[in-house]
Amino acid sequence: MKAPAGAERVAGDLARFSINQMTVRQLPLPELTDACVRFGIPGVGLWRQPVQAYGVGAAAALVRDAGLRVTTLCRGGFLTALDADARAAALADNRAAIDECVTLGTDTLVLVSGGLPDGERDLAAARGRIADALGELAPYAGERGVRLAIEPLHPMFASDRCVVSTLDQALALAEGFPAEQVGVVVDTYHVWWDDRAPAAVARAGAAGRIHSFQLADWVTPLPAEVLNGRGLIGEGSVDLRHWRELVDAAGYDGPVEVELFNDELWKRDGEELLRDVAERYVRHAA
Repeated sequence: MKAPAGAERVAGDLARFSINQMTVRQLPLPELTDACVRFGIPGVGLWRQPVQAYGVGAAAALVRDAGLRVTTLCRGGFLTALDADARAAALADNRAAIDECVTLGTDTLVLVSGGLPDGERDLAAARGRIADALGELAPYAGERGVRLAIEPLHPMFASDRCVVSTLDQALALAEGFPAEQVGVVVDTYHVWWDDRAPAAVARAGAAGRIHSFQLADWVTPLPAEVLNGRGLIGEGSVDLRHWRELVDAAGYDGPVEVELFNDELWKRDGEELLRDVAERYVRHAA
């Protein structure tokens, strides 16, 4: 990727840096790709909804022509439904997401596994349904060169969004399948608190199952909408460079993707925020 003459590139080593589209969701995809080229940012993680709105094929061409790498596609998953029709619909949607990965040129589909169905309290059974769904989806993904990356979410999301809360739980699901088909996401926002996570990172790395590494900081107090509480890197409680060194030591040498959900950040000028995030990555994680 080569920036135009006179562009104001971000100083520092951005070779592994990727910006998740949701971090700067106020930037339409053409503006995001243009800013990435001008700032020297080599990778983007894309989200299905805005990509579908733009057109999957058109988005693929736009990013490819800009010389950017699509590091991940978010998201698949939501595989815990009890109702047979809902489960069939979820499987169909995940197959569609895998096909979108192929079109976009990324080998990694991030899975947010899903929460407890209304009225259910059996976490183990919900995780069992995820394993069953992976049994159907993993071969389909593998045949198309796409890896399913299970993302554990902080336990505060276990009831409504993701019954997989730790890297150990994610690995327990992934290890039933070949590493080239199913692995995990190491997201600092969700796992930084877990004293067993470093050992799980080492285990995942030794098996080639770290399929994505994402950065976000933990800043308190959390907002009323806790989903949108991810902090700018370097502003919170997480030793982000330590986590980057952990995944590196485990053998991961892939993209480092910054994924933030934050209502206050989304009010800022998108290009200004993008530059700020890239500069913070250099200072706190590279």
